[in-house]
Amino acid sequence: MSREITTTAQMHFKQALLAQPQARVVQRSVMNNGINATSEDSNVQSQLARTFSLELPTGKVSNQKHSGRCWLFSTLNTLRHEVAVKYKLKDFEFSENYLSFWDRFEKANAFYENIIATADQAADSRMVTWLLEGPNGDGGQWDNAAALIKKYGLVPKSVMPETQASENTTEFNQVLNLRLRKDAVALRQLVADGASAADLAAAKEKMLTVIYRICAYAFGTPVEHFDFSYRDDDKKYHRINDLTPQSFAASYLSRDLDDYITVINSPDKPFNQLYTLPMEDNVLGGQHVTFLNVDLATFKSLTIAQLKAGETIWFGNDVLEQMSRTKGLLDSHLFNYDQLFDTDLQLSKKERLQYKQAAVSHAMTFTGVDLVDNQPTKWKVENSWGEKVGADGYFVMSDQWFDDYVYHVVINHKFLSADLQQILQSKPTELTPWDSMA
Repeated sequence: MSREITTTAQMHFKQALLAQPQARVVQRSVMNNGINATSEDSNVQSQLARTFSLELPTGKVSNQKHSGRCWLFSTLNTLRHEVAVKYKLKDFEFSENYLSFWDRFEKANAFYENIIATADQAADSRMVTWLLEGPNGDGGQWDNAAALIKKYGLVPKSVMPETQASENTTEFNQVLNLRLRKDAVALRQLVADGASAADLAAAKEKMLTVIYRICAYAFGTPVEHFDFSYRDDDKKYHRINDLTPQSFAASYLSRDLDDYITVINSPDKPFNQLYTLPMEDNVLGGQHVTFLNVDLATFKSLTIAQLKAGETIWFGNDVLEQMSRTKGLLDSHLFNYDQLFDTDLQLSKKERLQYKQAAVSHAMTFTGVDLVDNQPTKWKVENSWGEKVGADGYFVMSDQWFDDYVYHVVINHKFLSADLQQILQSKPTELTPWDSMA
């Protein structure tokens, strides 16, 4: 075939289409109903009954609404359920908005430091381009949430509830990122003009004053002291006075965040190695984004062991693949695109990661698993999209979908083998910010 598409080639393509059995019927169906509706396998739903041999106690799901804070909601979901059981507060919720404020403020500081550090590179270099494409977004990792909690503590949602801007971040992101890019111009010019470290620090402090104001107008001013009153599930009244976010976290958190590591299954890189993503650290001087890469069998066994021990699990995944939002289903064969288009669309997990078909697009919480002969068949998933999707906000995931599209799980060190615990002491390999696990 020649490089250009000729008229003769066009005729051959059309003839090949018409030679397909039922081509016109399939074409009408796809055009009228859409690809997913036409290709959906109705038999999948019957294989994903919402019964599980192991289910942990949870309450009403949270709702991140029109924001990309899934990583933060999932982290707080894993923590709030233990508070709910311990203090008899079934639907207790931490303030996501409180941590959102500090996350966006800390990210701005990290952005300024990275702009200064790369000021000697061209504005269209890969690193500077990456910085400027997304100066400060909603997304994050479990380690980012842990770093925020360690530094700023926690507060109940009732103390700092959601705002219109925290639930709908599009406008906020537009304003904040415009300001950050404008500041990047100024900082790079200061470096080019030979400004001293003291001058750069003074300029950054002035810029952060503006960022604090933008965040405060959008999310509210972070609470520093508060009283916490509530009625538990037995209708008993409680009141605790003069709390700070740090004292509240110290009193109400059952987990030691230092005991956990993000375990990944990323077959595009060597297993049994430690990795880090320094450009995704949101709190400078705080906890680093760190991954322990293991094979799929180990990845899955660690997840099951932690659920058996009664701990819900933060996990990162590619929710945009083979998902029914309304039905709350995750199954690798939910939509049979291969059969619909009569072509092979299959890639291995490694190939999807290497060739940018895969992405860690969402974070959710494992709250149960169905084990048959001690082998998982399906998983119970708590989402943060509210109660109007899935079954009251909960999804069911096939075990094959776990294999194909789950990439991160946050695991307590105590479940790791001695060999894996030893790897945690090694020097991590630094990943680029455009790595598949970013």
